[in-house]
Amino acid sequence: MLTRRHIRVKVMQCIYALIQSKDDSLEKQQKFLRTSIENMYNLYLLLLSLLAEIQQMTDNQVKLSNKSYLENTKDNYPNKNKFVNNRLLQQIAGNKSLQGELENRKLKNWYLNEEYVKLLYKEIVESDTYASYMRSPKDSYDVDRNVILELYKNVIAPNEKIYDYFEDDKLTWVDDIPIVNTFIVKQLKKAKEDQLESFFLPPLLKDDADMDFALKLLTKTLLTDAELEKEIEGKTPNWDKDRIAEIDSILLKMAICELLNFSSIPEKVTINEFLEIAKEYSTPKSSIFINGILDKLVKEYKVDGKLKKMGRGLL
Repeated sequence: MLTRRHIRVKVMQCIYALIQSKDDSLEKQQKFLRTSIENMYNLYLLLLSLLAEIQQMTDNQVKLSNKSYLENTKDNYPNKNKFVNNRLLQQIAGNKSLQGELENRKLKNWYLNEEYVKLLYKEIVESDTYASYMRSPKDSYDVDRNVILELYKNVIAPNEKIYDYFEDDKLTWVDDIPIVNTFIVKQLKKAKEDQLESFFLPPLLKDDADMDFALKLLTKTLLTDAELEKEIEGKTPNWDKDRIAEIDSILLKMAICELLNFSSIPEKVTINEFLEIAKEYSTPKSSIFINGILDKLVKEYKVDGKLKKMGRGLL
């Protein structure tokens, strides 16, 4: 679920937090990094479980409307239970492994903040996508999956109040939300009727090597900060270091550290990854500035024999 680029962003955030707090404790920063990565999975579980909560709320509302003497013309559909019985929603709502993870991690967010579930439920049932689905005579797993996919992309993911709620809960989630939403959309697209429960609980990291990479990149960058600073200064003679954007400085140090210490990662991969991160998290001209410095350094390292690469590389 978490790619190497996401991991690099996590390390960047960690170093930035250290600079802001002026806490030079390496152990604390390693713990912060682990926690930040782990919390990303909690965010995934909470967003996925929102679908189960909405399904349950829909079920409750249908039962209440069936008991009412006054028929609501807004929900006068041929089959009022169609959304409740949506096959994909049923898969998620009935996923015992998902419920187990939520309980183990003590994630009771929606039980404690039901107003957000009500908010999304209201937007969903008032949407044209929902109305079209409820009126359609078509009935298949593909139809069920497609409507949930559309509702997630157009109603749940862009909801600003949900975004604000997560931002207030954990600051590191601000950058995680788009990543997790994109991953959930991909998962929903691949969902099948005979899917195992484990499909909805993918591993956060591909393997232990990813966490090792994260911790090594963080540790090496922090411990060699002075040396990395000199490398940058040597390639920016006309720049006062105080004029270099803080994020640019962090990204440059991380990139140089990766070039010199991770022999299995090709230099092109390193440069491209950090340029993309710079485009997203720093100033409009940052990627050009960073690319110019890294290009000079790579040429210099090759001449000096400092750039030792091997293997196929890790993306």
